[in-house]
Amino acid sequence: MEDVIKETYGSVFEKDLLDEIVSVAQLVEFNEGDVLIDIGKYIKTMPLLIRGAIKIMREDFDTGELLLYFIEKGDTCSMTLNCCLGDKKSEIRAVAENNGMVAMIPVNKMEEWLAKYKSWRAYVFESYNNRFNEMLAAIDNIAFMNMNERLLNYLHEKSKINQSNIISKTHQEIAYELNSSRVVVSRLLKALENEGHIKLNRNTIELIK
Repeated sequence: MEDVIKETYGSVFEKDLLDEIVSVAQLVEFNEGDVLIDIGKYIKTMPLLIRGAIKIMREDFDTGELLLYFIEKGDTCSMTLNCCLGDKKSEIRAVAENNGMVAMIPVNKMEEWLAKYKSWRAYVFESYNNRFNEMLAAIDNIAFMNMNERLLNYLHEKSKINQSNIISKTHQEIAYELNSSRVVVSRLLKALENEGHIKLNRNTIELIK
């Protein structure tokens, strides 16, 4: 456990904090599709992402869910922080985008480290800032982009997160994450293929440019 935590966060936190993280963290492996945090649940530990990627979803009780942002290796989720520190129920769902591992940190340590370690304070504030900017981008995406631009951005983000130009998602799964319909997504994917942006294969999409 010590090696994977220090490899991921050794350049971010000072030695004393790293030693504390190693002593209290619980390493949890997850598989693609696992729900790591669910809406309406109290959060008692905070995740530090060691490996893999997690998508953060916001629920709309009328029309489904909306993808807000991804967290990657070395990240945490600011909305998780907010719930932990405020002892509030989660307003987001965190779902594993691929296989990975997190280090779970007890809530009481989070508060203690805010006062004790400058690097932890900087990490928490930077996380808030990064997630805030990503949520603003998500709002802009919905408000100002047409659906085909949203779809192409989504495919590029999936490609970056998974480090592959092959995206293994069904049209229905994409529609669900973009809060759209399968019919609309299928039509737009075909248009993107005709424009040379992608190639449609059986159960996969190849991003060309």
